[in-house]
Amino acid sequence: METFGYIGAVCIGLILGLTGGGGSILTVPILVYVMLLNPITATAYSLFIVGTTSVFGAFQNYRKDLVDFRNGFLFAVPSFTAIYLTRRFIVPVIPDVIIEQPFLLMKSTFLMVFFAVIMIFASLSMLKKKKMNLGEPKVVSMTFLIIQTFMIGLIIGLVGAGGGFLIIPSLVLFAKLPMKKAIGTSLFIMAMNSLIGFMGDVQNIDIDWKFLLSFTSLSVVGIFIGIYLNRFVNEAQLKKGFAYFVLVMAMFILYKEFIA
Repeated sequence: METFGYIGAVCIGLILGLTGGGGSILTVPILVYVMLLNPITATAYSLFIVGTTSVFGAFQNYRKDLVDFRNGFLFAVPSFTAIYLTRRFIVPVIPDVIIEQPFLLMKSTFLMVFFAVIMIFASLSMLKKKKMNLGEPKVVSMTFLIIQTFMIGLIIGLVGAGGGFLIIPSLVLFAKLPMKKAIGTSLFIMAMNSLIGFMGDVQNIDIDWKFLLSFTSLSVVGIFIGIYLNRFVNEAQLKKGFAYFVLVMAMFILYKEFIA
């Protein structure tokens, strides 16, 4: 099983390089269901893996002028603030048993199911907006964007995601970035979000650095492959494919939690 996990590490980077998001969508299930880590540790490790991998991806996209720093900082600062606070203070105080009656709901199950539900909404939002984007562009205020990205940060902090699957729809729909520039900008945002969020975990969990660094190294290899392949992919197909990928992974998590 570990071999499949390490192959999955390369796939994590591949997905990040191709889509600018979705790394955590693979990372958390692989760490939980293949490498058999508990969800709390897995979500913490996911932040480091996705964050470190995204640094390399963001730099490669910067060299191609595919990073919008203005929108990057606008989205990153509120979100990484919320992520750090969530990982440092909120996640540790969630009780191991959330509900006992009329059914048992454990903290680990709650986090994985919450992750899947957010993924479903994000994917459906992208698919729906894709069909409706011929109308008048939305005008949104700076205050709205700050509040929105702070709330995204709270969600990301709970599920241990880099947030690309939530950030990319916002960059496309509200910042009006073309898909490939949204991908590069998303990697820049995720690098900050994830690594700052991981700092909130360092004091709360024991970290197996040997495993974490080896897994992350394979993911970095994958992102270079993904960035290379990205140049051959049509933007419209990439956006649609990304949305369906998020939806399929959400269904897989719900299946593992409730059926398997």
